[in-house]
Amino acid sequence: MENLNKTLVRTFILLGFSNSPGLQVVFFLLFFLMYLVTLSLNLLLIIAVRLSSQLHTPMYFFLCNLSVIDIFFSTTIVPKMLTNTLSQDKTISFMGCAAQMYFHLALGATECLILAVMAYDRYIAICKPLQYNNIINKSVCIGLSAASWSMSFLNSVVHAVFTFQLPYCRSNLVNHFFCEMPPLFRLSCADTWFNEVAVYISGGLIASCSFMLTLLSYVHIISTILKNGCSKGQHKAFSTCASHLVVVSLYYGTIMFMYLRPRSSYFPDQDRVISIFYTVVTPMLNPMIYSIRNKDIKVTIRKMLSKLAHL
Repeated sequence: MENLNKTLVRTFILLGFSNSPGLQVVFFLLFFLMYLVTLSLNLLLIIAVRLSSQLHTPMYFFLCNLSVIDIFFSTTIVPKMLTNTLSQDKTISFMGCAAQMYFHLALGATECLILAVMAYDRYIAICKPLQYNNIINKSVCIGLSAASWSMSFLNSVVHAVFTFQLPYCRSNLVNHFFCEMPPLFRLSCADTWFNEVAVYISGGLIASCSFMLTLLSYVHIISTILKNGCSKGQHKAFSTCASHLVVVSLYYGTIMFMYLRPRSSYFPDQDRVISIFYTVVTPMLNPMIYSIRNKDIKVTIRKMLSKLAHL
């Protein structure tokens, strides 16, 4: 009978941010606006790259991968969060929760790997320009992209299966705005030691290694730029790399802080704020930092808007 009771939780309730009606409206408007900006900028980048033959290069290929990830990453979390913010019914089905967690983990891990690949691409372009076309060719681009997506989605299968095989008998109240592993672990009446170790291992392999590769790439890039003098173009390249590094550090830092720490250090209010950065803020910032400031992208977008204006 005890084992039967442990499997009775078939829905979860996402508590979200606040019970105050006034704050709920503020949160809804803020996150709805950020979601619209995320979708608009990332779709604009994908369309611009698709329409301009000048942008059919490895760098923009990886940027399009990043934009696709950011669109689906935000869509996995934000629409449900917006619905729950204003609705009295904050439930999510057991399978819906599992699907949300699976795609969140898979897309988050894919973004880690794609950011590392993009940093490596820029490292070869700036530090080894004469070898660039031989090292970063079309087949390599497709292979790196496919490997990033497949590794991440396979890794997430393991976490989703083991997380949702846990018995949830303490409560079905998830003190968070979406289904994420740390808050779900706190609801289980079983020992989650194995699950936490699995998170540390995969987090170490994917997030930490990707971050170190990204960091090392940018260190070499900035060092190369500084060695070659301080012309206007090099100053702009340095500024761009510094911007990339800030966004990348924000993304990796928040993810590793959320997943690679002891269970005893979890604090629900703090965790919600941290999660906002990598689920809502970073997908919105990525196209701004990586693409919209780029001269080629801006020229292509102006041409697109000009053509639309004359229709």
